[in-house]
Amino acid sequence: MKKPVLFIGVASLLLAGTVFFALTREKEIDYSTQVKPILNQHCISCHGGVKKNGGFSLLFEDEALAPTESGHPAIIPGDASASEFINRLTANDPELRMPYQKAPLSDEEIDILTAWVDQGATWGKHWAYETPTKPSPPETTVKAGFFAESAPGFIQNAIDRFVAEKLRQEELQPSPEADKMVLLRRLSLDLTGIPPGDTLVQQWKTNALTYEELVDTLLNSPQFGEKWASWWLDLARYADTKGYERDVSREIWPYRDWVIKALNADMPFDQFTVEQLAGDLLPDPDLDQLTATAFHRNTMNNDEGGTQDEEFRVAAVIDRVNTTFDVWQSTTMACVQCHSHPYDPFTHENYFQLMAFFNNSRDEDTHGEEPKLKFYSGDDSVRVEEIKDWAARYGNEKLEKEIDAILRYQEPKYHAHLAEDFENGELIDTKWLGLWDQGSCYFRGIYTGGSPYIYLNYWTGNEGSLLTIRRDGPEGEVLARFTLDKTEGRVIRRFPIKEVQEKVDLYLHMENKGLSLQQTSSAINWLAFFPELPGKNQPGHAEKDRNFMALLNTNTSTVPIMIENPDYMKRTSHVFERGNWMLKGEEVAPNVPAILNRWDPAWPENRLGLAYWLTSKENPLTARTLANRIWAQLFGRGLVSSLEDMGTQSDPPSHRQLLDWMAVRLMDDYDWRLKPFIKDLVSSGTYRQSSVSSALLHGKDPANQWYARGPRFRLSAEQIRDQVLAASGLLSKKMYGKPVMPPQPDNVWQTVYNGESWKTSEGEDRYRRAIYTFLKRTSPYPSFISFDAGSREVCTIDRTLTNTPLQALVTLNDPVYQEAAYHLALRMRQSGEEDPISWAYEKLLLQPISAEKHRYLEELREFAVEDFASDPQAMQDWLQFAGESEKDPQLAALAVVANALLNLDEFLTKS
Repeated sequence: MKKPVLFIGVASLLLAGTVFFALTREKEIDYSTQVKPILNQHCISCHGGVKKNGGFSLLFEDEALAPTESGHPAIIPGDASASEFINRLTANDPELRMPYQKAPLSDEEIDILTAWVDQGATWGKHWAYETPTKPSPPETTVKAGFFAESAPGFIQNAIDRFVAEKLRQEELQPSPEADKMVLLRRLSLDLTGIPPGDTLVQQWKTNALTYEELVDTLLNSPQFGEKWASWWLDLARYADTKGYERDVSREIWPYRDWVIKALNADMPFDQFTVEQLAGDLLPDPDLDQLTATAFHRNTMNNDEGGTQDEEFRVAAVIDRVNTTFDVWQSTTMACVQCHSHPYDPFTHENYFQLMAFFNNSRDEDTHGEEPKLKFYSGDDSVRVEEIKDWAARYGNEKLEKEIDAILRYQEPKYHAHLAEDFENGELIDTKWLGLWDQGSCYFRGIYTGGSPYIYLNYWTGNEGSLLTIRRDGPEGEVLARFTLDKTEGRVIRRFPIKEVQEKVDLYLHMENKGLSLQQTSSAINWLAFFPELPGKNQPGHAEKDRNFMALLNTNTSTVPIMIENPDYMKRTSHVFERGNWMLKGEEVAPNVPAILNRWDPAWPENRLGLAYWLTSKENPLTARTLANRIWAQLFGRGLVSSLEDMGTQSDPPSHRQLLDWMAVRLMDDYDWRLKPFIKDLVSSGTYRQSSVSSALLHGKDPANQWYARGPRFRLSAEQIRDQVLAASGLLSKKMYGKPVMPPQPDNVWQTVYNGESWKTSEGEDRYRRAIYTFLKRTSPYPSFISFDAGSREVCTIDRTLTNTPLQALVTLNDPVYQEAAYHLALRMRQSGEEDPISWAYEKLLLQPISAEKHRYLEELREFAVEDFASDPQAMQDWLQFAGESEKDPQLAALAVVANALLNLDEFLTKS
């Protein structure tokens, strides 16, 4: 009888051990989801990237396990009882207990940290810093027949399987598919930003198009690029002015047009990235690739007199670092400028290693915003190609590229603000070199490259100013002597100079006895030393040389671009102590944070290499960031709701597996192309759901983070205006070109030291899409600001949606909306319908009007007819856009109804 008892005892012990092992495994602490949130909330403000009290930091593993000021580590992996980190959490002495002078941690939090240390204090990566892998879509929900009754056609693609699984876990049911006309309007607004045209409405209504064909039609519409460019230009902080105090205009619209064209062409996002960050560094970049680099010339430029150009050049470089990581990495890298990141594993040194990638661009916060790409046209384009061919024929490929660069963007050059040690001279308004009679200054460390000419960009109203250029100082060798005579505005002229091969200090001396005391002889903007056009003894050289100088002086459309410094102008990069650009610490080289993906040694250590690093499939953040933000554009919120941040302080993803599946699909299945990716999203059953909510949904999921209904949110500022113009028949289809100035209230522009004014556009430019509206940073278009568009002084990741009375005042009273209401009233009258109100409502919303709404609008019309008949002056004022022969109480009343229709909540909302 003992053997069975013994067997049972041993079995019981084995079973108990198995259960204990299973429980232990179940309680294994996950650093990223359990430990890191506690550290971020309670500990890291005193023991992290900003402060390291007691010599103890919890930001990085090596710091956390290193000896503290006591000489001993605070964390002993595997032994919580010996770890001061744990003991301090439960200490009785308030001077010892942590967090210091704050509420103690909960028992649960202490247990988690204790178990974590006992289990070895294993560090872990935040989920977003792990390279995404493609999970398999869940199958269990579908097999179980879950929600078959509420939405039998919900599962349309793999996206719905992930959403369905989460709905099942949250005990929610999906909503049925939305009405087909609601879907048409939703799709059209999401993909093109404007309502569908009459032809498309008819095709969809009569089932002449399948849903897939409808999606393809909208994706292939040229309006697709205009709609999605508006989103990207927020990220790019695109504006038509320079910002800061004077906020004068800048010509940068070719970049906006490049974005629209790239999106319409479905340029792969990795290429879209490379060309914007480093198009100039590609082999033989074309005009489009150079134009794309204006992405990082959207930084503000300070024209105010008395400012230091280097300070604001540095400010622009800092903005480029911050914007790059905001846009592509959902990372708050700006925090690291002054100290290591408080919550994420990025060091203070990381910031300036990244800054080194951007620190060698040629722009220097100059008034002229050089370098600027020139767009030649007509015969000038032919002459450019002829000169390039000449340089290749009588020189070499290197010289051809240099000549092309000189003609295209006139680089490299030395700006006047580099002048120093003035005598009888100054920097005019801290911008241009102005020497008086017997005036002098130095340009130090100048490399002429052996050029036989010095090129000057200058202007003067004086004759006979003799400029002498000497080597090293006033007693040095004379390198050049020439006279600057009166010019008609700014010119580029060249003068002979002795050939010098090494770097030298240039001493400039000006003499003009005809000037009065302290009268400026001339204003010099920049000087340069370009190579000579080869083939000097060949027939035709003189003509080519004349054309070369003429082209340099030809005024064309331009766009500011990024160009890299040549080696002899290369800057060194340093850590800024506490972020102060004037306190330079140790020198640093370009590098990327080790916590993210590795650096391929084959990549160049410049902006091009950085672009390759960002778009590497090993980068954990770029594809996730892009997928999350496109999702948010369609659904009103991201799977990670904090669109600007995927760091350890971000909101956790509502559907992490879905996010990773989309990220990998975007990279691997679609090779970074956005259109098929967007098609995936809008083809899903999740997107097609009705947006009608219920008490149950509002109670369990008020923010719709589990997607048990379709998206419903207010349209953007641009969409609202475009939709109003489209509904009234006024919207122009004209694309591209200079920004326009549609009507806005008087006296909005009152910028000091500027002199520019708002000149209302005429003809169809008055009715162009909102993306073409001139955007002044210090005074953005008023109706856009009212509907939460930004000033674009910095990168805007996610617009804040508000609901204020100002918005109703805009749509009721703004002249754009009143003019649209009048033209919609004309369409109502000209429709020939017996019931123009019902006709107009269905035109606008693609739905029949309810009896109740119709009754209210009819009563409004009748009241307005009576009111205008008794008050002709009110009718005259209301019909300000009508001809005298058109003005009558009936039309005025229809315009009131039209105005009401354009103010309906359902018209201003995507549902």
